[in-house]
Amino acid sequence: MNGRGRDEGPAAASAPAPPPPLEWKFSQVFGERTAGEDVQEVDIISAIEFDKSGDHLATGDRGGRVVLFERTDVRNHGSRRDLEREDYPMVRHPEFRYKTEFQSHEPEFDYLKSLEIEEKINKIQWCETANGALFLLSTNDKTIKYWKVQEKKVKKICEMNVDPSCSVGNGSIPGPSTSPSSKMNLANGGCSERPYNYLSNDFSFPPGGFPALHLPVVTSQETSLVARCRRIYAHAHDYHINSISVNSDGETFISADDLRINLWNLEISNQSFNIVDVKPANMEDLTEVITSAEFHPTHCNTLAYSSSKGSIRLIDLRQSALCDTNAQLFVEQEAPGSRSFFTEIIASISDIKFGKDGRHILSRDYMTLKLWDINMDSGPVATFQVHEYLRPRLCDLYENDSIFDKFECCLSGDGLRVATGSYSNLFRVFGCAPGSSESTTLEASKNPMRRQVQNTARPARSLSSLTRAVRRGAESPGADANGNMYDFTTKLLHLAWHPTENSIACAAANSLYMYYA
Repeated sequence: MNGRGRDEGPAAASAPAPPPPLEWKFSQVFGERTAGEDVQEVDIISAIEFDKSGDHLATGDRGGRVVLFERTDVRNHGSRRDLEREDYPMVRHPEFRYKTEFQSHEPEFDYLKSLEIEEKINKIQWCETANGALFLLSTNDKTIKYWKVQEKKVKKICEMNVDPSCSVGNGSIPGPSTSPSSKMNLANGGCSERPYNYLSNDFSFPPGGFPALHLPVVTSQETSLVARCRRIYAHAHDYHINSISVNSDGETFISADDLRINLWNLEISNQSFNIVDVKPANMEDLTEVITSAEFHPTHCNTLAYSSSKGSIRLIDLRQSALCDTNAQLFVEQEAPGSRSFFTEIIASISDIKFGKDGRHILSRDYMTLKLWDINMDSGPVATFQVHEYLRPRLCDLYENDSIFDKFECCLSGDGLRVATGSYSNLFRVFGCAPGSSESTTLEASKNPMRRQVQNTARPARSLSSLTRAVRRGAESPGADANGNMYDFTTKLLHLAWHPTENSIACAAANSLYMYYA
């Protein structure tokens, strides 16, 4: 993954062959729509995140809810036979099931700024588990919340202390004239509220006791999942929060808005430290904003953030308390004569992700995916065209605001492939190993390879379109030259790759689709 995808002399000839393209299969769908069914705005999924183990998946929606899923096809093997089976390769079908859901955020109103604050979940981040409990952060535009999800045991006790067939009232002892409303008359015509058979101090139990008296017994213990908000981190951002990222130390996290990045301690909710501030003294001088930020997967002092100008900055928290001066700048030089009205708009990076090895950063702008090596700041080591067929239609996309859509990206756990979404509920998977030409278009449906089947009838691409492997994928299978077959109202913005397996979860409106290879 540290090359540019070109064959260069004998060294390249001796390089290992790239892995073969994956064949993706449909696994599951949650919240599938029936034909013609209208989607409620509050049900549209706005965030997806696997935990580090890959055994849990969280989604957030525009209604402020967080839904958790747990994997069911992997269990701890207890028997020897199961352990022996692990010596032979087995293709497990990844399966998840609904675990629980809770209301994370509610709509609010900022009275000082006369601003409505949506309940929509912008990002979810898993934290370290402890004592069998799950911990995660969720955020909307202004407020971050720290949640603990834990199983609680609910004990059920047997019905009553006395046999129900002969019990009266609240455990009182029955008599021949006992009734729930019986009262004791007093000398002056008064009435005592105590029942007639009230057990007074001089009451004595008969020898042998009452045969109908039983001690309470626990009959069953049911478990229920309870989500509790442990902390609320509020009032630290003047602008909309676009990113949160948990540090590898397990104790701190960052939150980023358009102009600032704040550093928090998970245990302290009433203070944070501003580590990046790009707000100019005069807002008229503002030329770029922060679009995404993420901590390094293993170095707790390193983080990266992207900007609307298409640049990525890698900063070191050990250098200064305020990291406005970047440690390393990654930006692709603009080709001469290629500048247009849309150049800066489509160059804006909507998402960045570190590779698991910590050496590579994946970025997504409107038209492309770019893979960067943090040891090479001269330019990306690979560029993948996501939907180049849209370039002639940028004017239309600008008019309907689609050009401002924020697509996410993800890397496989082994670092050999990358993925991102597109329109018409399509997503694309590219191989980024040296020499790989893998470029797959999949549809978020029960038949993900349907677009590939349509593509078999198309004539093979000319050699001129394959001259640069690092810029492959310029043509999109299943689309005509103008992209007329694609629906720009259905877009696949959010997806996540399983941390250890070739499994992808992606959101198409209110439906969660899962695929494996």
